[in-house]
Amino acid sequence: MNKAVIFKPWTQIRHCHVCTVVLAYSGGLDTSCILVWLKEQGYDVITYLANIGQDEDFEAAQKKAESLGAKKVFIEDLRAEFVEDFIWPAVQANAVYEDRYLLGTAVARPCIARRQVEIARREGAHFVSHGATGKGNDQIRFELTCYALYPEVKIIAPWRIPEFYNRFRGRTDLMEYAQKHGIPVPVTPRAPWSMDANLMHISYESGILENPKSRAPADLYLMTKNPEDSPSVPDVLEIEFKNGVPVKVTNVKDSKVTSSPLDIFSYLNDIGGKHGVGRIDIVENRFIGMKSRGIYETPGGTILLKAHLDIETFTMDKEVRRIKQGLGIKFSELVYNGFWDSPECDFVRHCITKSQENVEGKVQLSVFKGQVYILGRDSPTSLYNEELVSMDVQGDYDPCDASGFIRINAVRLREHHRLQGLSSTKQ
Repeated sequence: MNKAVIFKPWTQIRHCHVCTVVLAYSGGLDTSCILVWLKEQGYDVITYLANIGQDEDFEAAQKKAESLGAKKVFIEDLRAEFVEDFIWPAVQANAVYEDRYLLGTAVARPCIARRQVEIARREGAHFVSHGATGKGNDQIRFELTCYALYPEVKIIAPWRIPEFYNRFRGRTDLMEYAQKHGIPVPVTPRAPWSMDANLMHISYESGILENPKSRAPADLYLMTKNPEDSPSVPDVLEIEFKNGVPVKVTNVKDSKVTSSPLDIFSYLNDIGGKHGVGRIDIVENRFIGMKSRGIYETPGGTILLKAHLDIETFTMDKEVRRIKQGLGIKFSELVYNGFWDSPECDFVRHCITKSQENVEGKVQLSVFKGQVYILGRDSPTSLYNEELVSMDVQGDYDPCDASGFIRINAVRLREHHRLQGLSSTKQ
């Protein structure tokens, strides 16, 4: 391995006096150690912390980065654009990976990386860095976004550099390094699992959860109540959609109204969390080729998925929706695998956006004991014709036409069984 290229890439451009790296920073043990380690290697480090709705002491994180020698510290509030530019397209797509996972981490990564690249360009930094592991999906998501939006960028992924991961084989090694270099270490014991939180969800994996047979501890969940302990009275909501995204939420019980994207999603999180909505425990297929066990809480996203599916079916042509369903699956796979900024994902998003032009109206639903129950819907663009479908009104429909329709559709079936069905029976 050529260390000058892979381990110490700054030596290749030392003559240009460009050795600044923008580090995606959380303030936790890993990225704090990476900050100091990068400085040891000769970099000027700019730290970047994205606020995408996680429960974080941003002021403390800033002070910590400054005390550890960060050249600059950027704390960016991306919550509104996370909802509008990333969560809303996922809602329009009914995005679900492998039938269950609502992609809370996957949609957040391109949002974070997009701003990281903007900062790197603005600050004249040729390098970006992150603390993602070498086994997971996040390294792919971060880096594909960075390369797509900043083709000349160089990426430093410490957990893929042998000199780093052989030095820091576990948390004990990181703690020793932190104490040696004056890095403040957590004073409370770390939970025996890994957690990633943002406005859309919280994910839990690793540690004691790596045994897929083990049940999650009751105190693991932070975003949702245990459905058994949730209120015995439901919340009834009316969600209004325009172009396939929510524009207003009204609580029928207390008449509370929310209308901005960030407020809508935050409020749905509160309601869903209160009633224990959106918990899943799954084994999924990582893009890198291994299976992993993940536990997720996505309360607001789960409510919106149910409501959007309902209003979409109500307003969208059957054959258009069939095509759109396939596009939604493709979109989910692309996002999960890190290809948000690929030409194919851009194309799919445009097609899905086109399909949502008439997806508008109101859905009433009940949120109760871990479930979302659809109660009714109404839309000015509905394709539902009550008179046409009624059992009591003839409408503009001649039942005799169904005889020919059935006979035409039966031609293929009759011929198949006449010619092949008999021969297979004889065998």
